Amino acid sequence: MANACGVDFGTSNSTVGVVRPGQPVMLGLEDGKSTLPSVVFFNADDDEVTFGRAALGDYLAGYEGRLMRSLKSLLGTSLMDGQTEVAGRAVSFRSLLSQFIGELKARAESAAGQRFDAVVMGRPVHFIDDDPAADQLAEDTLADIARAAGFKDIAFQYEPIAAAFDYESQIDREELVLIADIGGGTSDFSLVRLSPQRAGMPDRRDDILATAGVHIGGTDFDKYLSLASVMPLLGYGGELKNGSAIPSSYYFNLATWHTINQAYTKKMVTQLGELVRDAREPERLERLQRLIDDRAGHWLAMRVEEGKIALSANDAVQLELDRLAPSVLLDLRRGQFETAIGGLVDSVGVTVAAMLAEAGVKAEQVDTVFFTGGSSGVASLRERIAAAVPAARRVEGDLFGSIGAGLALDAVRKFG
Repeated sequence: MANACGVDFGTSNSTVGVVRPGQPVMLGLEDGKSTLPSVVFFNADDDEVTFGRAALGDYLAGYEGRLMRSLKSLLGTSLMDGQTEVAGRAVSFRSLLSQFIGELKARAESAAGQRFDAVVMGRPVHFIDDDPAADQLAEDTLADIARAAGFKDIAFQYEPIAAAFDYESQIDREELVLIADIGGGTSDFSLVRLSPQRAGMPDRRDDILATAGVHIGGTDFDKYLSLASVMPLLGYGGELKNGSAIPSSYYFNLATWHTINQAYTKKMVTQLGELVRDAREPERLERLQRLIDDRAGHWLAMRVEEGKIALSANDAVQLELDRLAPSVLLDLRRGQFETAIGGLVDSVGVTVAAMLAEAGVKAEQVDTVFFTGGSSGVASLRERIAAAVPAARRVEGDLFGSIGAGLALDAVRKFG
């Protein structure tokens, strides 16, 4: 194997790919699985840090500590320079990302039986929408973190371009392909001309007709499903006795993966206690209060995520919320979910249409739409993207491995 790898650091899951003679291979990162959930748990009871599925397991088992997920969403934001409290001490978010990337590298090297000095890291088309300076800061920050983890040579590749390279390794003729990479934090697209002959060319810039992206992904779908279906059980949308609305900040924090811990601050807890006394329906806020006292926000977000995934294959599902008091068996319907995320889907559709227009490509000229990314199973989103190129055939890639495989192929091109 080359002394280079491809790292797909994702909002929800991360992978590492390498090339063994002729073929990209995804390395086993946890219990033989090629995905490592992008999760860190600081276990205060045992004074240790766990990652991935083990971190989620420790949290759900009830250990005292702090769970952090969706760390990638912090890149390029002001939160990146902030801190969070862990077991009574302040830990910077930059340090959290560094620990996770370092762990990812160590596990990849253990699985491969070799050291990796060079890396091609995937990045969304836009870390931050409509802010080039913040976007560049996000890439620079991630490069600094990768360098601190031990990588000496670092390059970046757009995630949808990496997915295109993976798809290209599977075809036997030239195609004009719309790559749709719907991840946990962003939806990214590229329009690329691919063929077996072009695959060996060192410079592919002329084959990339256009790229586009929008900061909408699976965690946003979770958020809006939660606000529409779960948070009203906890008082969202309710009123105080004086007729004013209950502040929405509690609910938005709990519905957004990377801000859940903000709901646990002493200030928020104190304010909530005052609101319970003044609410028209205090029992709903008392349920919220107990959830926050139990620090069960991540549990609730995971249950909502499970409901979202189930709705990709079912018109209706029942969500058992047994840690709420009293417990709830909640009916979720796909129509309700699609209504909740309708605005997000519209934004994605506009992004795809604008990319085609920018490239000067007519919809009927596109041969294939290639879906990848863990959130590409959302039915209404998938249909909206496919509708933009109705004559194109639909191909589903490895939802969690296509980008890592393409990054590995690109690493060989760049570093040998």
